[in-house]
Amino acid sequence: MLAIFTNEQFMIDSDQITKKLRKILPTVTVPGRYTGGEYNQIRKNWDEVELRVGLIFPEIYDLGMSNLGLMVLYDLINRSPRYLAERAFVPWIDMEDAMRTAGLPLYSLESKRPLIDFDVLAFSLPYESLYTNFLNALDLSEVPLYSSDRDDSHPLVIAGGHSTFNPEPIAPFLDAVVIGEGEEIILEILDTLAGLPDRARKSRKLNSLSALGGVYIPAFYQPNYRADGTFSHLRRNNTAAPEIILKRIIGKLPPPPLNPIVPYVDTVHNRAPLEIMRGCTRGCRFCHAGIVTRPVRERSKEEILAAMEALIPNTGYSEIGLLSLSSSDYTQIIPLIKAINERFSGQNINISLPSLRIESVSVDLMDALAGKRRSGFTLAPEAATERLRAIINKPISDQQLLDTAREIYSRGWHTIKLYFMIGHPSETQEDVQAIADLSKRVLAVGKEESGNKAKVHTSVSTFVPKPHTPFQWVGVASRDDIQDKIDLLQNEVRGKGLKLNWNAPKETHFEAWLSRGDRRLSTVIYHAWANGARFDAWQEHFDFDTWLQAFDEAGLDPDFYSTRERAEDEDFPWDHINIGVKKSFLLQDYHLSQEGKTRPDCRDECFACGILPAYNALRHEYPGELWLCPEVSRLIKKS
Repeated sequence: MLAIFTNEQFMIDSDQITKKLRKILPTVTVPGRYTGGEYNQIRKNWDEVELRVGLIFPEIYDLGMSNLGLMVLYDLINRSPRYLAERAFVPWIDMEDAMRTAGLPLYSLESKRPLIDFDVLAFSLPYESLYTNFLNALDLSEVPLYSSDRDDSHPLVIAGGHSTFNPEPIAPFLDAVVIGEGEEIILEILDTLAGLPDRARKSRKLNSLSALGGVYIPAFYQPNYRADGTFSHLRRNNTAAPEIILKRIIGKLPPPPLNPIVPYVDTVHNRAPLEIMRGCTRGCRFCHAGIVTRPVRERSKEEILAAMEALIPNTGYSEIGLLSLSSSDYTQIIPLIKAINERFSGQNINISLPSLRIESVSVDLMDALAGKRRSGFTLAPEAATERLRAIINKPISDQQLLDTAREIYSRGWHTIKLYFMIGHPSETQEDVQAIADLSKRVLAVGKEESGNKAKVHTSVSTFVPKPHTPFQWVGVASRDDIQDKIDLLQNEVRGKGLKLNWNAPKETHFEAWLSRGDRRLSTVIYHAWANGARFDAWQEHFDFDTWLQAFDEAGLDPDFYSTRERAEDEDFPWDHINIGVKKSFLLQDYHLSQEGKTRPDCRDECFACGILPAYNALRHEYPGELWLCPEVSRLIKKS
């Protein structure tokens, strides 16, 4: 254990915390991370609410304040007069050292109260590399790490986010896991807890939460394993607990936050975020987010424009991020951009879009965007040969990419960013060489249109098979194989106008361990944290050897969780989590990938993934909502 605090040290109030901060903050980098008090911060009276929620993003402030999910929950909880939500982030290394030396606990930015004083600590865990930071946040709060060690006096520790669609690697640390969309269920959770007697036992709280759809209580389930080490099944030790937990989704996207907090320090995204669509119908076989966020739900063009009208004066931002998994697939994207250009003409308002699908980037879209700031245009082909793109279900041709690049360069953009992956199933060295060749061909097109100003920035990540995807059965490439491919690209993607970014093979294996791990991985995570691991998403702080040591201390084989191919009939540690997409559908799609066959966008044809029957009642509740599913459209017409 790294905690050096005593119970006496932790008998501390907000005034004492503020006094300690005045001494500490001049000695650390970016002290503005730790002060709070930003524009649009919400501060409620602690004694006038029924429950107090600490919203924690276990990364530094600069990253956490760019997380839209945290912002949405902060806004939603604080709208209720019954509850308050306050924020906390993990301190950077210099601040952590200073806090431990001074006996200063992790506190909320709004009231400067210790997190241990809150009723609920709600962690946002969008990716697995946050797990040691998550443990560090608990330790800095002097909240026992393991759920079994926490009693009635401690806050309930809950978590949600994309990584928790396989909650097992961190299950022993959590009291409850929210499976699905937090804004759909967070108030239901708080209403349930608020309805219990003031001194209700922890066991009663967990039983009450287990009765809610979409809440998983790990303590109510015991994993079992086969002699060969593979997962067998979860045995319920509480018969009232559900066998399967169905993901909760919201039928209609709620109103977006219109008064988001404006940080005083630079963050990763210095702009106002605005979600225009949730979900994706494309079916890329490697994409975890595209599967777990189904079905697609869109905001209306009018709602988006009205939100922008409020966000700009409420924040002072001059840039709005139109967010979704694939914003160019938003059905009203061109009319929306044109309406934005017209309504905000002369106000120097810029918009940004995430990486775009090549087949959905039209000339009309580029013309609509042409008047905006041209910092770069991002395209995501993911693979550089048509054979491999068919395997991953991104059926575009090289010519489509080159034609799109020409249209982009000809409209004044000088830089195109290309996203690729290496390590896809069945990938060859020729497929990797094609990344370099295609990057050079795009640059050649750019020079024809823009001369020597043309640039291509090629970013290469390594494929990691994720739970609930058609590739969840495959193993990750070996570290030597990944390094050979990176070496090839480093030699080939070079020269004027070309730039290459990549991630290290060790980081890929680290992600693979945690994303498809079982509950035994919690011991590895604990040992890694105890041996000093934190900020594992940061290259300069990630220590692969620390993790190998943790596997050794836990008596587990890391390759069992990374390079091992899974049998098609293997039971997975996450099989009790129902995301609405059937495992049989994912296996069928995996077989199609092995045959090099693609599936078209399921807006036009339903392939029976399971989403529609799983949420049949909800889609009838919102008959006017466009979920972009053919069957739903037919039902709307009949109603």
